[in-house]
Amino acid sequence: MQMRLNKYLAELGIASRREADRLIEAGKIKVNGKVVTEMGLKVDPEKDKVEASDAVYKDREQLIYIALNKPAGYVCSAKATPMEPDIALDLINIPERIYPVGRLDKDTTGLLILTNDGTLTFALTHPSAQCEKEYEVKVRGVITHEAIRRLESGVKLWGEKTLPTIVKQLATSIISITLREGKNRQIRRICQKVGFPVRGLKRVRIKRLHLGDLPLGRWRYLTLEEVKMLKS
Repeated sequence: MQMRLNKYLAELGIASRREADRLIEAGKIKVNGKVVTEMGLKVDPEKDKVEASDAVYKDREQLIYIALNKPAGYVCSAKATPMEPDIALDLINIPERIYPVGRLDKDTTGLLILTNDGTLTFALTHPSAQCEKEYEVKVRGVITHEAIRRLESGVKLWGEKTLPTIVKQLATSIISITLREGKNRQIRRICQKVGFPVRGLKRVRIKRLHLGDLPLGRWRYLTLEEVKMLKS
């Protein structure tokens, strides 16, 4: 279903309709790869690719959405401490105050979303959402079919069985695990339980947002479509 471009931008939380009109007029919005300046233009959110320039995100005082490929050695805290001086926020040099969505432990690398949008944070982290998160897991030893079966069916932690997972074998000692919950150090604990301790852990996907080829330690702004998908 088609809708006016300014309304679509407003629904994504990028700007009010009036502010969206100014962005369009200034040539900061692209539709299907082309800059548009036509007021009243209609788009189909299911078919058209709508993009805003990085400057739009940098200039906004409202909502910021960032994907970071977190290296090992950084913690997902809002403030550094003498015990943990290196925080993921140090890798992102912007003036706006943002926060990590959920956590990756210090030794885990990969996809981390940072934002100042509390609604999105709630949508991705509340247990009722059962948001899919996929990890690439390197284990010690050659993983067995029995261990994979146990991981898929759920493993008992703290007296409760974890939700079933999706497990794919990528190599003799590498698997991917997709979770729909986020218990503390869950993957490390369930792999230890089935006899295959983790030696490397990287998050590669949150819902349909993939880490892709984003270099380690680098970050980027999310696209409008990615924000909408994460909120859906």
